[in-house]
Amino acid sequence: MPVDRPEAAPQSDDSEWNVLCRAGGVAAFILLAYSLATMVQLVVFGGAPATAGEAFDLLRGNRMVGLLRLDLPTVLALPFYYVLFLGLFAALRRTGEVYPMVSTALAFVGVTLIFAAPGALSMLALSERYSAAKTELARSQLQAAGEAIMAADMWHGTAAFMGGLLLQSGTVLVSLVMLRGNVFSKTIAYIGIVAHGLDLAHILLPSFGIVLMAIAGPLYLIWFPLVGRRLLQLARSGAPSATLEAECHEP
Repeated sequence: MPVDRPEAAPQSDDSEWNVLCRAGGVAAFILLAYSLATMVQLVVFGGAPATAGEAFDLLRGNRMVGLLRLDLPTVLALPFYYVLFLGLFAALRRTGEVYPMVSTALAFVGVTLIFAAPGALSMLALSERYSAAKTELARSQLQAAGEAIMAADMWHGTAAFMGGLLLQSGTVLVSLVMLRGNVFSKTIAYIGIVAHGLDLAHILLPSFGIVLMAIAGPLYLIWFPLVGRRLLQLARSGAPSATLEAECHEP
């Protein structure tokens, strides 16, 4: 007569959370590389073109430089914020689920709104049509369309404004959550509060943007690697978050 065997106990889900921590750590280092590359790009190639005509000339003369100055790297880097916040949620979920969940939701909605704004690829399509236009009227219409895109792009439009506001609010909130436990050091938390707080202020007070971002920029270069290293440490340890809260004593 067959004997019923006891069902195997469900395996801990810690390994799945560790995968998210690892992915978040890698994303933090990718965002660090993006931040460094952006600083170099601004020095070497300059910032965004001021007019649609200038953008079309850039794309026609050197497509790669034109796309760089139209912030295509930002479009490519933004999705890594999704991954970073999933890793942060995995690390902080035992600190109190509500606030990590809210910060993750704010960041996700913010990044999605920024994606909704037109950007470099829209200008590239218009530039090709501008180059092929046969009449001055067609060129003037395409240039007007380009100006409209630049006025509503990821730095100027309503979606971009709200997206940046939500993303930076989520990052400030997750940095405040870090202060509640010992998963992340207080150093990481305070740097995050200051860096993202300044970025949030830069969105609300654009007239002081250059000064605020001149201070926040170098702090990003500290915050991203510290967060990335800590997330990778948590992933390697393979221990539940509740245990890890007592481990973090390093900056």
